[in-house]
Amino acid sequence: MVMVNERGALTLPKGVRDALGVTRGGQIVVDVDGKGGVRLRSGVVMPVEIYSPARMEEFRKMNEAPLARRKAVWRRAG
Repeated sequence: MVMVNERGALTLPKGVRDALGVTRGGQIVVDVDGKGGVRLRSGVVMPVEIYSPARMEEFRKMNEAPLARRKAVWRRAG
């Protein structure tokens, strides 16, 4: 049994936190199904960076620079 405080917060028992692998400051995904059931899953939020065209050009140049100094050598197969 878990009690909900006046702010709507609840404290998960240690055994549940351990089972989910959640530590202080961790995140949990809460899913509610159509029958009123709740599912808890450990979750991680990863930041996503949206690159501008200028930044993409920087990446292209950075990746191609080492190749520009190399001469391609073609050999026949077989």
